[in-house]
Amino acid sequence: MTRLDSRQIWVLTIRVGLVAAVLALAAWILDRPAREWGIPASALPGATLALGLGATVIVPRRRYRRWGYREGADELEIRRGTLIRVRTIVPFPRVQHIDVAQGPIQRPFGLATLILHTAGTHGAAVPLPGLAMADAEAMRDRIRGKIREDLA
Repeated sequence: MTRLDSRQIWVLTIRVGLVAAVLALAAWILDRPAREWGIPASALPGATLALGLGATVIVPRRRYRRWGYREGADELEIRRGTLIRVRTIVPFPRVQHIDVAQGPIQRPFGLATLILHTAGTHGAAVPLPGLAMADAEAMRDRIRGKIREDLA
């Protein structure tokens, strides 16, 4: 299995950090009503902040280690998941179109997400995040070439 680009750890860290910050803000807002329920002052925001910081350090690395992919001759295999492990196999003949997307957090790191769109409803869009932009574009072109060979 090929690992994602190591810069993906930073992207995951920022995402988890943003969620932790929003939860800490919500806890801070709820701190005053919580005191009326008998919860000590700043206990809720403090606990939320501590858990958020811990999650920001631990979760991204675990998620990164659980992602991997293998590009075969006629399929792409993607493995992911920390609690629930998922193995997705996308046969190239089922691919209808391929996108390379780059979100605002990925862009500064030069990373992109390859998205394979297949026929069907469940799992019709299969993302593979954390690829260097050049690698995502090269993989898109290789898969497109394999699809064209199958059609010929």
